[in-house]
Order: sequence, then structure tokens, then C-alpha cells
Amino acid sequence: MESPVEHYWKIKLDDVKEALESNNFDVFIAQDVDEAKKIVVDEIIPKTGAKTASWGGSMTFIATGLYETLKSGSGMEVLDTFDKRFSPEESLERRRQSLLVDLFFTGTNAVTETGMLVNLDMYGNRVAGIAFGPKTVIILVGRNKVVADLDDALFRVKQYAAPANAMRLGKNTPCIKTANCEECKSPDRICNTWTITEKAFPKGRIKVVLINQDLGL
Repeated sequence: MESPVEHYWKIKLDDVKEALESNNFDVFIAQDVDEAKKIVVDEIIPKTGAKTASWGGSMTFIATGLYETLKSGSGMEVLDTFDKRFSPEESLERRRQSLLVDLFFTGTNAVTETGMLVNLDMYGNRVAGIAFGPKTVIILVGRNKVVADLDDALFRVKQYAAPANAMRLGKNTPCIKTANCEECKSPDRICNTWTITEKAFPKGRIKVVLINQDLGL
């Protein structure tokens, strides 16, 4: 038998793909970030006819190299919401404008084995883009985001992803000291808006690329 771990993840990701597809998502499986990038550039983007693109916060998106590729030579007009040269006010406005692009990239905090995406956001631009606005959404997902069900997804997000992201972003919240959600009232709180995407609508609007690597938080 091939490596037990790799065999495990092959079965798991195939099952998650089937569950997501039954919920009207288009789904692709990549063995690593390089293959994920190739799938997006060669297979997904050309079929969208997209002329404009932007993104919501995602470490996995950065890890694939798509951020640099899209900025440097995608042929699309790109609205970069990660650019640190802009003032907070300008950055917020760019996030607002990103909801009107043809193609929106982001990650997800969790994906359930029943085929749902679960996310928790600070500003709301990432979850808003997933729910409505951009014509096509591409979600890049490391295998570490797979959980059994909705309860596990909610627990993963609040007790792991949120504290870890608060630490990564240098936020002044209680969870950076305790590594647990404290249901805080901090101005720096990043846990503000939940979305549970049970099905893609219209069918195929959301493209999910499952990547057989541990990526992001």
C-alpha cells in the first residue's frame, strides 16, 4: 500500500469533493500548491471569461503563488486589497469595491465532510464575497481545514483559527494570551460575522480547490 497517510487523504478528499459537488460547488483536487495554481490558471480562469479580479484574506491563496501571478501577468484588471501603501480608509474602500469584480479569490476557515463551508470574518468582506457579488468565487482549501460536521467547524474556527489568526495579525485580544476564545469585546476582535455556505448558488458559482497539503490556519 502507498503511504497510509496519503492513502487516508486520498479517500478523505475524494469524499469531501463528492459532498461539495452534491451541494452545487465545482470541485478540483490538487496534490500540492503548484498543482492548485496550475488548475486555477489553466482550467478555471479561462472558462470564467473574467476581466476583473480581487481577493479576501487567505494565507492559502498566498501560498499557491496566485497572488503574485495575478498581479504580474493575468491579463485581468486586478484590485489588490493586500497593498500596504494605502491608508486604512483607502484599504476599506478597496475591500468594498472588490465585491463587484468578476473573479474573487479566498480561503475558508473550515469545510465539513458533509460539503459545507464555514467562515468567520472581522470586516466581512471575505464572507460577503463568498455569499454574493463577484460573479465567480475560487476558494483554496488545505486538507487541514476538513472537519467532520458543523459543530466541529464552529469549534475549529473559534478555538483554533481565530486565536491563531489574531496572533498572526498582532491583534490586542485576550485570545492571544490564552489561546482560547474568550468571547471578548475588544476593538481588535476579529470574530464578527459568521457564514455557513450550505450550497453554491447559482450552481457552480463557487469553485473549490482542495489541496492535499496542510495550509493556512
